[in-house]
Amino acid sequence: MKASQTDCKASVLNPECASREVLDRIADKWTALIIRVLAQGTKRHSELRREIEGVSQKMLTQTLRSLENDGLVTRKVHPVVPPMVEYSLTPLGRSLTEPLGAICRWAEKHLPELQAARARARKAKA
Repeated sequence: MKASQTDCKASVLNPECASREVLDRIADKWTALIIRVLAQGTKRHSELRREIEGVSQKMLTQTLRSLENDGLVTRKVHPVVPPMVEYSLTPLGRSLTEPLGAICRWAEKHLPELQAARARARKAKA
């Protein structure tokens, strides 16, 4: 991280501010879906993959690692054979459940309006 990124007043509008990296992390589709599922409780990788339809194993693993590095998710490895790994939200991660939940609910509620607008735009271009 550049010195200017750590010394800045937090502002996502400032391209030099590290808060942009934070926004990039939490505004990511897979992050929002993982946080939503983990808000229900601790899950194994396979459970997350089943519940989040369409996510590849690679993308799920990468996103979970990033969330763990950011302190939003904890990873617990149980010493059994085969190894059992569980993921859960940290207190910081839990603080995202309300705002990300609101965004998910907004997307579901306004889907018909967005689809209608897109259809009008396609029709206007044709």
